[in-house]
Amino acid sequence: MGSKTLLVSGSIGLVISLLFGYAWYTESYVFLLIPILLAALYFSLYHAEALFLSIAFFTPLSVNIEEYTEGFGLFLPTEPILFGLLVLFCAYQIRKSFVGTKILFHPIVVLVLLQLLWFFFSSITSTHPIVSFKAILSKAWFVFPLLIFGTYFFTNKSNIRKFIWLYTLGMTICILYTVYNHSLFAFGEKESHWVMSPFFKDHTIYGAAIALALPFPFMLYFSRKNSVLIQFVLIALATIVLLGLYFSYTRAAWLSVIAAMMIVSLVLLKVKLRWVLGVAFVSLFMVFYNWDSIQMELARNKEEHTTEQFDQRIQSAANVSTDASNLERINRWSCAIEMFKERPLMGFGPGTFAFEYARFQDPENLTIISTNFGDLGNAHSEYLSALSETGLLGLLLFLGFVVAVFYMTIRNVQKARNHNWELFIYSCGILFSLSTYFVHAFLNNFLDTDKAAVPLFAMMAITIVIQQKLSTQPEAGI
Repeated sequence: MGSKTLLVSGSIGLVISLLFGYAWYTESYVFLLIPILLAALYFSLYHAEALFLSIAFFTPLSVNIEEYTEGFGLFLPTEPILFGLLVLFCAYQIRKSFVGTKILFHPIVVLVLLQLLWFFFSSITSTHPIVSFKAILSKAWFVFPLLIFGTYFFTNKSNIRKFIWLYTLGMTICILYTVYNHSLFAFGEKESHWVMSPFFKDHTIYGAAIALALPFPFMLYFSRKNSVLIQFVLIALATIVLLGLYFSYTRAAWLSVIAAMMIVSLVLLKVKLRWVLGVAFVSLFMVFYNWDSIQMELARNKEEHTTEQFDQRIQSAANVSTDASNLERINRWSCAIEMFKERPLMGFGPGTFAFEYARFQDPENLTIISTNFGDLGNAHSEYLSALSETGLLGLLLFLGFVVAVFYMTIRNVQKARNHNWELFIYSCGILFSLSTYFVHAFLNNFLDTDKAAVPLFAMMAITIVIQQKLSTQPEAGI
């Protein structure tokens, strides 16, 4: 280490120590942001790769300081790190274009950038412009450091494995913490909503994150030959993740895993898309034809989500007559649709649903957990959130983005199958993970948080890198 680097490191270390001490002494915890930002700046300049990989470990363990700072929401330490990487990306790209046109003009990247552009236009006409422009900034520090900058780091294949390892370890620590807390209350259903605090807001996003991480230990296990010790560790990690998924008591997460297993199976069995669409069309026709009898059966379903029994909890997902959670979700969906009807072109602006949906609530849809002020959160659907906040074009861009991601991932699975075992396993795992989230996205929306955005955009960056690594290889008779 040179004397200049040593001097910079020592100076930053001293400043960080003084700021931590001052924050602790005065209980002005907002000052803790300054040392974290300084640390992120230092690593951005001297250890960018290590800083990037650290995001994987810290994401499951990040804490939102909103409840400690009178409403100022920020996930520590991940969002300051992401902001530091965003600044570094812009500086590097201006000085010397290190991300090539193949990345910048990749269909997935183009669609995401078009989304950001539409976010900007929608923010201009937003009912809450400050909220909307803040949402753009939040989206940008996920997109640029992870999706675009990430392709630069993932070009080194060993970084893909390191990222998956670090995220799995971080998630495992969070699960062990949560399961231990939950065990103190005999794994009660009520307690399952908050025992993961302060790392996760509630069990829904916690369950979604675990479902996302579920294939990670299997990817590490099957992608290459490991020592007996590493195999044992990965089996233990997979067991812990499965345990966490079960005790999350999150119906949407359970159902998304089942759906993901079906999607991956269809791809591996090489079932033609036309057959899948055909079965889907026939199924929809049968539902429409038997709708009256289906409604009667749904009305008889009185299973509640408050039970701890797996089968009853799954059945409660179809209870639309007495289950308050399901009914409130329908209330939010109805509000989102009514908001779209009022502003179909531009929407109300990114991030504005929570501020606007109250006046669109139909008294007939209100539940015991509804509020007259409509201050309980989001649209409970990524798709309807896009529709209500950014209008029809916003939804179409989001759907195009989802289709492009799945198309590219499936092509990677098909092409790597007979060419590169490691990339094949990675692609299968990514397909499973993406499937869990975008199925879950019909029922919840978490892309505005680091818990979902970090692993998702990182996996998309890995998908782009895998596609480019396979692009020089011939097709395998798909």
